[in-house]
Amino acid sequence: MSAVLKQPTVSLRPMNPSDLSAIMAIEHRAYDYPWSEGVFLDCLRVGYCCWVCTDGEEIVGYAVMSVGGGEAHLLNICVSPEFRRCGLGRCLLDHMLDLAQQHNSDMALLEVRASNLAAIGLYRSMGFNEVGLRLGYYPAPDGKEDAILLARSLMI
Repeated sequence: MSAVLKQPTVSLRPMNPSDLSAIMAIEHRAYDYPWSEGVFLDCLRVGYCCWVCTDGEEIVGYAVMSVGGGEAHLLNICVSPEFRRCGLGRCLLDHMLDLAQQHNSDMALLEVRASNLAAIGLYRSMGFNEVGLRLGYYPAPDGKEDAILLARSLMI
């Protein structure tokens, strides 16, 4: 008998400081080198676009984006490992791109680990193209890992 995966009932809402304990739990399960709670608090304090994805009351993903000067920079987009491959990353990314357009951004940018093939596939499927490489950008067990810089025009 095979297990049946529950399809999440997703909603999106702005992130608030009371969400940080759940976000930090996901951040530590998802990444070997997680952001600190202070980084998330700083992002909220300065007014970045910070959103959470929920399944009922449970936070299952989140995204953080800065906007300004005609550019949107996706800083963090994460789905809880238990909820991956359900379309939540695409949902979050699509929402953040809509917000970027609402903020009059002409371009969306992001960095992704060169080894993160699943994320690279998602970003490419949503119109992002490689525009550069940041050497030694991310910490890694054997030193540093390169980041691929991806961009997508938001001009209609």
